Amino acid sequence: MRVYLDNAATTPLDQDVLKEMYKVMESTYGNPSSIHGHGREARTLIEKSRKTIAQLLHTSPAEIFFTSGGTEADNTAIRCGIIDNHIKHAVTSCLEHHAVIHTLQAMEKNGLIKLSFVDTDGKGNIDYAQLESLLQGADRTFVSLMHANNEIGTITDIERVGNICEQYNAVFHCDTVQTLGHFPHDLSKLKLHFMVCAAHKLHGPKGVGFLHVNHKIKIKPMIYGGSQERNMRGGTENLYGIVGLAKALEIAYTEMAQHRQHIQGLKSYMINQLTEKVPGISFNGEIDPDKSLYTVLNVSFPEMEMADMLLFNLDIAGISASGGSACSSGSDIGSHVLTAIGANPSRPAVRFSFSKFNTKDEIDYAVAKVRELCPVNA
Repeated sequence: MRVYLDNAATTPLDQDVLKEMYKVMESTYGNPSSIHGHGREARTLIEKSRKTIAQLLHTSPAEIFFTSGGTEADNTAIRCGIIDNHIKHAVTSCLEHHAVIHTLQAMEKNGLIKLSFVDTDGKGNIDYAQLESLLQGADRTFVSLMHANNEIGTITDIERVGNICEQYNAVFHCDTVQTLGHFPHDLSKLKLHFMVCAAHKLHGPKGVGFLHVNHKIKIKPMIYGGSQERNMRGGTENLYGIVGLAKALEIAYTEMAQHRQHIQGLKSYMINQLTEKVPGISFNGEIDPDKSLYTVLNVSFPEMEMADMLLFNLDIAGISASGGSACSSGSDIGSHVLTAIGANPSRPAVRFSFSKFNTKDEIDYAVAKVRELCPVNA
């Protein structure tokens, strides 16, 4: 059996998304910037997709800008949001995706900002009181905190963060890559300036995403070279990807409740089975359904010889999982998230992440293989 449990890294493409993209590939090949009929057909599809996304998120189509994915969207929000608004202070956490942390650290190294880190506890929850203290008395601050952690699944209350940021006139950027399509987002109520999406995290295609820019904040382009995206991002649009992204998000919103029930059921079942059958096991991050991303489970295994071979042996058994952030795969550097929450470095950790396509039989198979690989006397 082959079991794919690395959906936080990327998800399988939904067949209905593929069909929608294929129709466009077959019939619509004009450049969306061209004024002739073929170009106008392509432009119409892009604007229809933009409108679909905006309606699902309760915002204006004018606030949706298509990008190559989450990393570009994060970089644009951070760099342009800070530089174009003359901000000199930024706040983030040590748990953020490298697209956020590395960008902010590079800006600090270049003397553009002073960077502060809000404290987090052993399960990855941020200290909201300290966040408020970091904003008190400071000049306008740029705050970047993700909605749900991609490695351990702990959820941040972004409504609360938004209210705190509004109180102190801070700019709030939220990496929502792991939660868009899995939780509803009402941008007419959330006090966000920037939020991001990557289509491949919700059964859409790779290489496309979007940045939501609230009309209350103004930025200049990060990529020049054309008038695309209302002069905000140069470059010919990824027509097929954009259509696929809109279709994937539409499907996700239509089926969200049933998918959440199914996936949370698989996660809870795996927690129970691992706890019962693998002595000495524990979990990194929150696992309470109200505090945790239902698609992610980070498991801390007992100390064992050849711990660094655990993922390799799972792969041999046909199980695809991750040792941490997928963007660090193949790196000798340990997880910065697990280090930040104080996880025991001698205990191997594996992130299992689920999708609507996973089954209970797959969980049973994965748990059985994990039990075989763990020490009998653990």
